[in-house]
Amino acid sequence: MEVRIGVLHTPKELELEVAGSADDIAKALDGALEKDGSVLWLTDNKGRRVGVPAERIAYVEIEGDHDTKRVGFGPA
Repeated sequence: MEVRIGVLHTPKELELEVAGSADDIAKALDGALEKDGSVLWLTDNKGRRVGVPAERIAYVEIEGDHDTKRVGFGPA
């Protein structure tokens, strides 16, 4: 599953390939956003841990695994 995290005042976004479901990631995000000063911690498929301060998260995109990737500009 691919997760993209936009960070405030940073032109690039964090892009991670993580195991688990979209619900697991959403629960981790909700838990981090509930408390002041907390950090969202995610572990990617290579075992690297990435932490983002919750107050710096601008947006999160969660894209599920797809068996086929679309190529081209035609309608979906």
